Amino acid sequence: MATETSEPGEPFSSKNPLALYLHEKLSSCSTLIESGDEKSVAELVDFIHTVSDSSVSNHEDRDAQGNAVEVLSEIHKFLLSPSLDQAVIDALSFELPKAVSKFAGLSDECLKIADSIIDCFIEKCSPRDMLPVLCEALDSWNGMVHAYDYVVPLLSGISKVLLAIQRRHFEQVKVAVPVILNVLKAVCSEFSARDTECMNLFINALGIAYSIRAICAKLEGRVLEKLRDVLGSYLLQLMALLSLVLGCEIPGCLPLVSRLSEFFPFCGLSYLGLITGSDIDKMTCTFVAEEDDDYMRCLSYIKHGAAISVIWGHISVNVARAAGGDVSSVKDELLSNRTERWQAVGMLKHIFSFVDFPWELKKHAIDFLLCITDGNIARNYNDKDTDCSIYMPNLYAALQAITMVIMYTPDTVLRKNTFEALKRVLADIPTSQRFEIFQALITNSTSSPMTALLLDLVRNDLYKEGFQRTATGKDKEKQENKAAPLWVARSLEIVELVFRPPQGGPPSFPEHGDAVLAALNLYRFILMTESAGKTNYTGVLSKKNLEKAFNEWLLPLRALVTGIMAENKDDHDPLVMDTVCSLNPIELVLYRCIELVEEKLKHPT
Repeated sequence: MATETSEPGEPFSSKNPLALYLHEKLSSCSTLIESGDEKSVAELVDFIHTVSDSSVSNHEDRDAQGNAVEVLSEIHKFLLSPSLDQAVIDALSFELPKAVSKFAGLSDECLKIADSIIDCFIEKCSPRDMLPVLCEALDSWNGMVHAYDYVVPLLSGISKVLLAIQRRHFEQVKVAVPVILNVLKAVCSEFSARDTECMNLFINALGIAYSIRAICAKLEGRVLEKLRDVLGSYLLQLMALLSLVLGCEIPGCLPLVSRLSEFFPFCGLSYLGLITGSDIDKMTCTFVAEEDDDYMRCLSYIKHGAAISVIWGHISVNVARAAGGDVSSVKDELLSNRTERWQAVGMLKHIFSFVDFPWELKKHAIDFLLCITDGNIARNYNDKDTDCSIYMPNLYAALQAITMVIMYTPDTVLRKNTFEALKRVLADIPTSQRFEIFQALITNSTSSPMTALLLDLVRNDLYKEGFQRTATGKDKEKQENKAAPLWVARSLEIVELVFRPPQGGPPSFPEHGDAVLAALNLYRFILMTESAGKTNYTGVLSKKNLEKAFNEWLLPLRALVTGIMAENKDDHDPLVMDTVCSLNPIELVLYRCIELVEEKLKHPT
């Protein structure tokens, strides 16, 4: 398919009619541009688009693929002509990079020629002019078939043009990076096929990082620090996107993850700083101080990238070595420092809450969380000396994200480990703040089984916090002082969240059956324990609370349950029978609670 090189206007020897027609169009376009008429560029580009669209639509047609190679080859030879006027090159540089990139996914040969054409423009045009041209072409990916193939030669071109820029490096890089990251995020979101072709996308995106690091060698002082911050933020966003799209194939990702991690020491990023978020805070201060909202908006996954970078180091010793980090020492530090541990839990929520993150990575993240929340850590702290109020929002969000993993994972082992992690994180929160956490989790829970699990944890917490010992008189000092943990006295509020939901009650069946049964068991536990110990720390035995429970919780619930069962007693539909059967244990515990309350109302405290 090769054709002989010919100067614009010279006889053309190719037998391919499309190549001949293109040669004539290029020659005509060149003449018109030299005379000041650039309208012919649009006609030329339309023709090139027609060929690329035909080749993409008929990717198995050898003739169509041959036409694509012929057309690209002719464009390349035309641009190599030494007699070509600079005005012609400048005019074509605005449109041809975008046009030829559409051929990139057809074959390795087409990608190679497209790269060469873009290289021609970079070599012959001003780098500062080519950078916005390539960024604009990159931003035109939307609607492309195999968009990640279209993006690849443009990323390669940007990495080269950045190196060619001679001044105002930081400003130029800072303009280009948001465009690159926004396009990468959009392309990854649109095309999440997780196939090997996506790997080329990230390899070329990594080329941008190498170029930025090379530019840093030319700088010093504050400008150098700022450009390192740009590089670090770019890498973390890229790490998140790579993990999102290709993280389900961990072995195949490790080499590229290692290459990304190699930049961390240069950027001043450490595993401890990443997992606690302190490195992110320092890095983003640069952009916040300059009120650069556009730049911050392109970093939507930077915290995801920071957290997942440490998890990759947890997965692979080679990755950790590339990052210059020691994951074991980070785990030891988090085990010994409660504040940093809370910060780490807050960062890990970005992994757990990200619906599209692969389950395999979430599994390793839970394993890391278990490593930094040993079951005995909470015993080493005096809650009176600890104020975690500023960490509460993050801890609550992290616990919500952990419950999402429990609810949605298809892996039984992961579900079990995640529930253990949930218990450990809750146990690590001071007693004084734990009630608000439980209350918020239960109030905002949309899953009845999850609410039931949380209520069971509340019951276990009441026992562990000394309520059981105090109420049975085993702790004489507490018995004499009539003392109990602060939130024990408010535990009935947790029960009421289920019996009288914020949106109005009583709860509906069968969707809230698990939660109602757990709430009844919790209420019965409190009632029986207080009665056995002749105490009333929760106020459950006061006449006011007994009457409230009887009239506002238990009787409406009894009416609802008996009504449903009476209405469906003769219905033999399998679904209806399942509903009725699910009410049997609820009815049993409900009537036991009613009996206990009626008995206590005769002798209220």
